[in-house]
Amino acid sequence: MLDIKFIRNNKELIEEAIKNKNINLDLEELLSLDEKRRDLIKKIDELNFEQKKITKEKIEEGKKIKQELKIIESELKEIEEKYNNLMLLVPNVYSSDTPIGQDERDNKEVFKWGEIPKFDFEIKDHIQLGKDLNLIDLEKGVKTSGFRGYYLKNEAVLLEIALIWHSLLKMRNHGFTLMIPPTILKEFALVGSGHFPMGKEDIYQIANPGKLSDGKEISEPLFLAGTSEPALLAYFADEVLDKKDLPIKVCGVSNCYRSEVGSYGKDTKGLYRVHEFRKVEQVVLCENDIEKSCYWLEEMRKISEEILKDLELPYRVIQICTGDMGCGKYKMYDIETYMPSRNSYGETHSDSNLTDWQARRLNIKYKDENGEKKYVHTLNNTVIASPRILIAILENYQQKDGSIKVPKVLQKYLDFEVIK
Repeated sequence: MLDIKFIRNNKELIEEAIKNKNINLDLEELLSLDEKRRDLIKKIDELNFEQKKITKEKIEEGKKIKQELKIIESELKEIEEKYNNLMLLVPNVYSSDTPIGQDERDNKEVFKWGEIPKFDFEIKDHIQLGKDLNLIDLEKGVKTSGFRGYYLKNEAVLLEIALIWHSLLKMRNHGFTLMIPPTILKEFALVGSGHFPMGKEDIYQIANPGKLSDGKEISEPLFLAGTSEPALLAYFADEVLDKKDLPIKVCGVSNCYRSEVGSYGKDTKGLYRVHEFRKVEQVVLCENDIEKSCYWLEEMRKISEEILKDLELPYRVIQICTGDMGCGKYKMYDIETYMPSRNSYGETHSDSNLTDWQARRLNIKYKDENGEKKYVHTLNNTVIASPRILIAILENYQQKDGSIKVPKVLQKYLDFEVIK
């Protein structure tokens, strides 16, 4: 969410962001509602002032003002509801170096690392490798869970846990506070993070949220988190932090759930796009300073790159264009890891700076040295996400005899070096 004063004073800039981010929003309607809203608030204040001046002798005049107030307050309530709904759709402005574009085809490669492996044999994809080595069962997964269901088995289970463990230790060494956050969330957390109202189609809603201790059914809607980012941010909702405690660095590990309605028909085979997975996510809250938040965007990206270098997996960094970056993003990178069966790279990490766009929605502030309250800047980035990263490991480390080498960095956590 942006400050309405900023929107009023930077109308052309916001219109440009709406256009280039492909947001369906009528800015003129929002500004018109804002003007009506301010006029009504002014009228209510004036009537309340008049009402306080009325003496007991002027009962009829008091009743008239009271009735008028009732009508105006009802009108204000209706306008504010429309106004608040539109405010949630106002996109963040984007950085000056963000590529202008319509979709992922306009994203820009900014860095590449690692050698693409050369095989002297016919390679297998992760589906065939998983089947041959009894690591993945997609058929039973679909039977049990439905479309995009899967089972990880045997060494694949240990490999995933080793990946998560390695990532958590690294985050701890980088000074992040580790958390296992809730994955069942109230609506405010998802509105606050910006996953609602846009992106709501990809979030699962719980049909039977349960009962309270007195036996009454829970009426508030509950949802399954698609990432730990909303829960990590909501941890600080409505708080006023101290500047000396910034930056706050937290890392969450959790199961994640996504309906993937928005990606219908994409990557329907294998483990690339599934409905549930495990992820380690990092979130940073820093001062309201664009240089500092951009610094943390780069630092968070470095940690993810560090992990891919540990795993010796070739990757590239993509700067995301305006049409592909999402409503709240100021600047965004994806990291794509090489996957031999695709003969290309596949997205494994996402790194974003949202400035104070989320903090305004969640009311997360800090007090500076002068006692002034400001909204923090928030950032998030994928540390590791599985089983997608397993695709890259299984395929890049496959051997001619059908076995799979375990990345050297993970061998210390396991009792095997080769899967065969």
